[in-house]
Amino acid sequence: MTGAPQLPVWAALLVAALVVAGALIALVGSLGLWRLKSFYARVHAPALGATLGAGAILAACALALSLLEGRPAVREALILIFLSVTTPVTYMLLTRAALHRDRAESNPDVPGPRIPWESRPPGR
Repeated sequence: MTGAPQLPVWAALLVAALVVAGALIALVGSLGLWRLKSFYARVHAPALGATLGAGAILAACALALSLLEGRPAVREALILIFLSVTTPVTYMLLTRAALHRDRAESNPDVPGPRIPWESRPPGR
């Protein structure tokens, strides 16, 4: 099924812009994974890149399919909800496991315990 000629020009341009934006966001996330130094810094870039990049691409798919099929595309919304919940949770669990391992091995690169805002010294 090729429905590209059936899309209005404004919709085709919007779908193309969303796909390109999603791909660029995913690229920035993968570059962050490549360029950042420690595991704890690296874990943020792909989590955001995967969630936001996939969100933009799924928004493009939902728009195109909704216009082509004449009804709202619910599948893409369900995929987006699933990705929005599972990706950050997965990266959080990976980070906690790495933190537990590094603290057990007394790794010097482990981030220190988090200090609550109330107990921080002035000027920090």
